[in-house]
Amino acid sequence: MTSTQSEIEVAYDISNDFFKLWLDSNMHYTSAVFTRDDESLEDAQENKARVLYDFAEITPEKRVCDIGCGWGSMLDHVVRRGCKEAIGISLSTEQTEWANARNHPNAKFVVQDYHTYSPAEPFDALVSVEMIDHLCSPAQAREGKAVDIYRAYFNKLATWVKPGSCFGFQAILRNRVPRKRQDLLDLQFTADVIFPGGLNPRLEELIMAVNPSWEIETLHTRRTHYGRTTAEWLRRMRLHEAHIRKTWGNQVFDDYDRYLSTCVRGFANHWSSDVQMKLRRI
Repeated sequence: MTSTQSEIEVAYDISNDFFKLWLDSNMHYTSAVFTRDDESLEDAQENKARVLYDFAEITPEKRVCDIGCGWGSMLDHVVRRGCKEAIGISLSTEQTEWANARNHPNAKFVVQDYHTYSPAEPFDALVSVEMIDHLCSPAQAREGKAVDIYRAYFNKLATWVKPGSCFGFQAILRNRVPRKRQDLLDLQFTADVIFPGGLNPRLEELIMAVNPSWEIETLHTRRTHYGRTTAEWLRRMRLHEAHIRKTWGNQVFDDYDRYLSTCVRGFANHWSSDVQMKLRRI
């Protein structure tokens, strides 16, 4: 991975209690899928997990791996709906401890770089939710290396499953470049301070990179859904402003307020989007 373990911990290891204040009750830190105007964030996150479970064609007889599993939210859904075994991989120590504390009897979470991981036996299905943005740095993208880096990722994961197996994949996307200097600075701040070492891919890069190992069977973009998700995170975080400033300091609150506000503007203005894909191993 381009993002090192120390950079991942900058992004995710502030405190589980901090993120618990403003994420949904199951700790999904990725775009939800809303089906109604009055839908809660909790229900919308379940919708997201349901889509990816179905895309991966998971059943109670299958072994599943989640690459970049976060706090185990996606695999919590997988285990509740049914699987034979679930393995979650993350570079965040805090997140992995939280995920293992869920105590699912047929799920295990490990601190592991996917690049050095090798399953003892092939998985039947894969899921990965907004992890790929940690693979390619801005410098590498400027050098024209993005597609090759993403293709190496997809090719490696293809060796983990049997031909015909499915992959429920989700990624944040970058799209238009803003024209105002402050907007550019805010996006740079988000990349350099909140999520150092990574870069959101472009949709066309992913479409090129899945070949030759995977076929895209279904593709949905979720730009407005992620805008609504980040707006709700921002609203919830601001409800706890005094507590956050007292517990973790003014800088943490100010940084996350700037980051989440930038996200809301980014999705509204087409600087960013999100994609869900059903991939099948060729």
